[in-house]
Amino acid sequence: MTEEFNSSATARTNKSLWPSVLRWIPSSTDHIIDAEKRLLSIVKTPYTQEHVNIGTGPPGSKIRWFRSASNEPRFINTVTFESNKESPTLVMVHGYAAAQGFFFRNFDALTKHFRVIAIDQLGWGGSSRPDFTCKSTEETEAWFIDSLEEWRKAKKLDKFVLLGHSFGGYIASKYALKHPEHVQHLILVGPVGFTSETEHKSEWLAKFRATWKGAVVNHLWESNFTPMKILRGLGPWGPNLVRKYTSVRFGEGDMLGEEESRLLTDYIYHTLAAKASGELCLKYIFSFGAFTRSPLLQRASEWKVPTTFIYGVQDWSNYQGAVDTRKNMYVPCEIIRVPKAGHFVFLDNAVGFHSAVLYACRRFLSSDPNSYPLAEGVISI
Repeated sequence: MTEEFNSSATARTNKSLWPSVLRWIPSSTDHIIDAEKRLLSIVKTPYTQEHVNIGTGPPGSKIRWFRSASNEPRFINTVTFESNKESPTLVMVHGYAAAQGFFFRNFDALTKHFRVIAIDQLGWGGSSRPDFTCKSTEETEAWFIDSLEEWRKAKKLDKFVLLGHSFGGYIASKYALKHPEHVQHLILVGPVGFTSETEHKSEWLAKFRATWKGAVVNHLWESNFTPMKILRGLGPWGPNLVRKYTSVRFGEGDMLGEEESRLLTDYIYHTLAAKASGELCLKYIFSFGAFTRSPLLQRASEWKVPTTFIYGVQDWSNYQGAVDTRKNMYVPCEIIRVPKAGHFVFLDNAVGFHSAVLYACRRFLSSDPNSYPLAEGVISI
């Protein structure tokens, strides 16, 4: 069951009686949807937006995802782009503190080859934001993995290419481990979650943790203090902080245009300032220092889906974790590095990123795999 909107429609929910200029946090659900529409107005390919109803939990599950006072059905905010009906389906999953609109620079290029569907994970972006009451790593992973599976059922997808960025790569990997029959190919873009603190053997972290500053930061981490809480605390000054971040982070490499930067800034602010929900997964998935509590490296031998890793050369997410994981895999695995790009490789070097995605899927996109060469400077290791 879905609630549909086309790319020119307007969605209105949960209206506030107070004008945004009079609210401490000048944002709302309406603001998120409107900011998304403005950002996606840059995209030339027509699309449909829908709220895909995923119910209140999978039948027979011991874990209730949604422990809010109400037991209303939840939905996943979804955009589907027009494409050739015979094209393979590509599902794009964003990372932590992000939403599907971050891929706005990629939709036009990828829809020429795929049926592109991008989603906001449960608790992020324009999707439902239930109260987050998970108390363990297992429950937290189920929150994302099971909601993604219920979304797949609602969309009646059988087989698709699954692409996940950063934390979205971690969730995509866990999903593919649990439901390999539905994933045709797995593309992990700057993924986190492959090594633990023990495997990383971080000396600087051990030394920092021993200091009083380290003790304070560790306490904040275990208290589930997220960066978004700071943003909300700044109230009407929050948008300016995001504007400075966007200018510094995306003002180099394949630079954003002035209009792109303005619209992305607006979108980032509203997706981050909204009610805390999915963001509260942080301490259950990662230990202090962003090391994974349930590292994927330890499950490499269980991998059943052909996989491609894509990293920006300047990505802080170390590709060595992918190299170590590949050694224990029994399925095809490639590692691609894209120059002039960091963690947001799809924004920093969109052309290089597109060539990497097409190269990863070359065997089922064309009868001639040589039809999709890597762009200049992009390498497979």
